[in-house]
Amino acid sequence: MDYKRRFIQFLSECGVLRFGTFTLKSGRVAPYFLNAGEYKTGAQIKRLGEFYADCIVENNIPVQTLFGPAYKGVPLALSAAVALYEKYGKDVNFCFDRKEVKDHGEGGMFVGKQPEDGEKIVIVEDVMTSGKALKEVLPKLRGAAKVDIAGMVITVDRMEKALGSERSAVQQARAEEGVEVYSIVTVADIVAALEEGVIAGREHVPAIRDYLAEYGAQN
Repeated sequence: MDYKRRFIQFLSECGVLRFGTFTLKSGRVAPYFLNAGEYKTGAQIKRLGEFYADCIVENNIPVQTLFGPAYKGVPLALSAAVALYEKYGKDVNFCFDRKEVKDHGEGGMFVGKQPEDGEKIVIVEDVMTSGKALKEVLPKLRGAAKVDIAGMVITVDRMEKALGSERSAVQQARAEEGVEVYSIVTVADIVAALEEGVIAGREHVPAIRDYLAEYGAQN
């Protein structure tokens, strides 16, 4: 079984991926929901980091530093950095930002590797709904140094239109910010896993297809 199917199983086992009827923050009523708050053990965060590492290596994303936006991105950057070293022998830096600039001690905006000109940085995040997190961290990173944002890695591409746009948040990041976003899996992968019996819930496939027919972004 490839890492994408194993990841979908992992999402289901952790209770992160659920099926039913859910009202999202956007107001849309979706037949599935992703709740990253269900990750809560050391074993889970270790495995999650390994899936990020798999995605980075499979897509040959050049990386010197993994950046995790505060606060959810912090454990993701740490676990992915450890996994890249343990699983693939790639020793990369990690970095995360503070919500407020520290004005005492060592000071500054960043913890861990400080951004440098020409540094290849990969941003790691959970899911990407509106692209707000990316828009917030890019000025910080680019304001600190002339860094090369080599990409952004997320867990699931929902493949749906952002509010007020015909593009998905992933497509907007590429078109507006020049950042390529890679996902461990897409909602299409999840539908395929349901149909193939990788996880239970085949009966939810029609509702997901209907939802994407209404809200899905065109490639």
